[in-house]
Amino acid sequence: MPGPLLTLTPTPSNPYWSISGQLGPGGDSGQNIILGGVKAVTLHDQGAAQWADLSSQFYLREEDVGKNRAEVSQPRLAELNAYVPVCSYTGPLTEDFLSSFQVVVLTNSPLEEQLRVGQFCHGHGIKLVVADTRGLFGQLFCDFGEEMILTDANGEQPLSAMVSMVTKDNPGVVTCLDEARHGFESGDFVTFTEVQGMSELNGISPMEIKVLGPYTFSICDTARFSDYIRGGIVTQVKVPKKISFKSLPVSLAEPEFVMTDFAKFSRPAHLHVAFQALHQFYSQRGRLPHPQNQLDAAEMVSLAQGIKEAASSGLLQEDLDEELVRQLAYMAAGDLAPINAFIGGLAAQEVMKACSGKFMPIMQWLYFDALECLPEDRETLTEDNCRPRQTRYDGQVAVFGSHLQEKLGKQRYFLVGAGAIGCELLKNFAMIGLGCGDSGEVIVTDMDTIEKSNLNRQFLFRPWDVTKLKSDTAAAAVRQMNPQIHVTSHQNRVGPDTERIYDDDFFQALDGVTNALDNVDARMYMDRRCVYYRKPLLESGTLGTKGNVQVVIPFLTESYSSSQDPPEKSIPICTLKNFPNAIEHTLQWARDEFEGLFKQPAESVNQYLTDPKFVERTLRLAGTQPLEVLEAVQRSLVLQRPRSWADCVAWACLHWHAQYANNIRQLLHNFPPEQLTSSGAPFWSGPKRCPHPLTFDVHNPLHLDYIMAAANLFAQTYGLVGSRDRAAVATLLQTVHIPEFTPKSGVKIHVSDQELQSANTSVDDSRLEELKATLPSPEKLSGFKMYPIDFEKDDDNNFHMDFIVAASNLRAENYDIPPADRHKSKLIAGKIIPAIATTTAAVVGLVCLELYKVVQGHQRLEAYKNGFLNLALPFFGFSEPIAAPRHKYYDHEWTLWDRFEVKGLHPGGEEMTLKQFLDYFKTEHKLEITMLSQGVSMLYSFFMPAAKLKERLDQPMTEIVSRVSKRKLGRHVQALVLELCCNDDSGEDVEVPYVRYAIR
Repeated sequence: MPGPLLTLTPTPSNPYWSISGQLGPGGDSGQNIILGGVKAVTLHDQGAAQWADLSSQFYLREEDVGKNRAEVSQPRLAELNAYVPVCSYTGPLTEDFLSSFQVVVLTNSPLEEQLRVGQFCHGHGIKLVVADTRGLFGQLFCDFGEEMILTDANGEQPLSAMVSMVTKDNPGVVTCLDEARHGFESGDFVTFTEVQGMSELNGISPMEIKVLGPYTFSICDTARFSDYIRGGIVTQVKVPKKISFKSLPVSLAEPEFVMTDFAKFSRPAHLHVAFQALHQFYSQRGRLPHPQNQLDAAEMVSLAQGIKEAASSGLLQEDLDEELVRQLAYMAAGDLAPINAFIGGLAAQEVMKACSGKFMPIMQWLYFDALECLPEDRETLTEDNCRPRQTRYDGQVAVFGSHLQEKLGKQRYFLVGAGAIGCELLKNFAMIGLGCGDSGEVIVTDMDTIEKSNLNRQFLFRPWDVTKLKSDTAAAAVRQMNPQIHVTSHQNRVGPDTERIYDDDFFQALDGVTNALDNVDARMYMDRRCVYYRKPLLESGTLGTKGNVQVVIPFLTESYSSSQDPPEKSIPICTLKNFPNAIEHTLQWARDEFEGLFKQPAESVNQYLTDPKFVERTLRLAGTQPLEVLEAVQRSLVLQRPRSWADCVAWACLHWHAQYANNIRQLLHNFPPEQLTSSGAPFWSGPKRCPHPLTFDVHNPLHLDYIMAAANLFAQTYGLVGSRDRAAVATLLQTVHIPEFTPKSGVKIHVSDQELQSANTSVDDSRLEELKATLPSPEKLSGFKMYPIDFEKDDDNNFHMDFIVAASNLRAENYDIPPADRHKSKLIAGKIIPAIATTTAAVVGLVCLELYKVVQGHQRLEAYKNGFLNLALPFFGFSEPIAAPRHKYYDHEWTLWDRFEVKGLHPGGEEMTLKQFLDYFKTEHKLEITMLSQGVSMLYSFFMPAAKLKERLDQPMTEIVSRVSKRKLGRHVQALVLELCCNDDSGEDVEVPYVRYAIR
């Protein structure tokens, strides 16, 4: 058995990691821990690199064979994070060496060493993680000491709710507003703020609650408190708690298991025995069982039976699963990159938990297997077929045999996206040999460039790669890992605009598609393309510690688009405009401000200057506010057009006063603090926080931040030069005249979205004529244009985030909402989906396990696994994919994968007419077409005017499509997708598949 592979540890004063050994999950754990930003890492390994190590150790190269693994890996791992010192150590794991560390991680180490190190670590307060992978099996153990403080069990943001009532009782009952369920659980601790009347609750120490319903919960004795009047916010508090672990020797005999697959409920106990038997085999034989060797497997079963019978605690009450033990023996010499990625990702997350006290650790054993990946015909797995061949794929051949390796090499796969998931996928593709044969290829496309913020999770990129193209850089990096891989990089966005590139010929040449996308629209587009071309799709995503995997198999499963998450809950417009009560509201308001000040007006001005029918088109656009658009053009060209930098500063100052002082005064003029509703209740209560105007102070850093950002962005839209001189701007502000505010009577302030919508349905004709008269003609502005600004969250020098943070926090101050720092503001305003390397590695490992099945052509639905995980809890859930729903017309069953195939060209070269098309379906399928469409274009309907129908019946189908859609069909279009509505021969509507109408 290989020596210890990965130990991660710290010195007494600083948390250091020592990575002992660089095989199995060691490389993945080390990479993810370094990306996570621990204090320091020490790599430990006494072994030299062998050919088989290249199956999964992606920091080893072919020229490294024969060299010490730790020494070779050290400089490459050190590049991942300049803030994490990485060193190597090749001596023995003595107690003196171990004592200097905070956490130790052992990977693929002998049981005797695990027990020795585990006993020492437990007795000296050193946290221990043990990770091991054997073929399609994985094992993980955690011991974080007898007394670990857990500060946050789930990592979720603390919940909060708005209070509508608190009773005087023992216990008191709190009722929350019925806008949304409070989400608390019994046993949670909460605090209160802003309660009016029962002020004793404000600032009280965190108290435990008992949930009574979705909107109510009980608290302490409130019988002697003051009477509750109104308002209040209740907020969840994360209270630290102690958890305890058994040492490895004790836990080995008295194990607790974390389930990874509830369909395999009994397997952890059997695998616990089987792994011990494997260690015994190695100890007695000095080697691992040979792949697919019957005698070695029989010996393993005998050893396992002995361990089961000797277990004093009666660990395994049922009969030993001998076949499971044999499978472990058959593939114990195997080394698979996807399994290492999964177990390595989990191990790295446990290390983070050990250091931070955040998230619930694994208590204490986790076992995982993916035996569904084996060939459906296991007779192909022979000892000769799985023997080592002294190649980089020996670890994989030991599990699957040489036949699968040949198939993997011939695959042509399309990877969409080269971000965090894309980088991990490319790494795994290189390790398993996907597209590494003569006819194989991996095509990766990503239009983005590398940003600094990518480096903590997209491990193929280095600081010197910032601003380079992601796809090119990632492709070059994996070629270093495996020179045999044929990888081609593109910089195209997938969508209708690139269908000339990703056309029929392109997709038909593919074996499958893997998505690594960050938005639903692109995922759904690729899903539609895969369904149309009948290509398997591997879909995945992450959100912090959460991740999911979905496999889409032609003619077997439903597609990605068959079921979707509910849409993201939007913030009501009236809340954004007048009644914010959370920092998320002010940040969204600030984002809207950015668009409304620095992008949309400039775009409208440029359209006005270049489009003679701009005003007419604006008035016709449904769902817009025509007067607001034209008023923005008037402001930009007439009322507020700056001529100098000083004008920009003055504009920013006046806008500050308008937004944070005058508008608030007008709101309070309409709705004074003592305002009552029609029912006599206070207007400013519940979710409505009563605001107050701000007074501008040039010495207030936040006020000046706003002026600096707003003035520079405003100048940029006009092509003027700005300034970063705060003192000079402060001087200019002294010259700005601020008109005295006078409340306006009759100004309608809408308190509901319905009022806002009704107010925007009509256009004031007199105001419209006034606007048109004051706008300068485009001829008088020849050569002038404006420069719209697209919001960019990651450039710290462009004033974008400066404006968002200042604008949001000023509005938060208006409404007494706690402000947000730059980091939190960036996450919310930039709609950043947190991605961490540990989750990404684990999810991609699961994706590539499904890839094994796809390449082998598994046809049993139960062989595939959709997965969901949350490493914070930890929780793992796997399920059989949902079968494609079946439909029927007459006696024909069909699913979304089926269609009518119609050849549009006759043997003589003439194309089918609409009449011939209709007759074809009536004759061949006994279906009467009542409506026929292509995309959004209606080609035929039974209620079509007779004259139009007569004109179309004798026209070729493509001619009708071109005329109705007003677009010419390009040469890349080989077929049209046509949708049908049909009646059967009884005149009843029937649901039928779509038509693929071939024209080439």
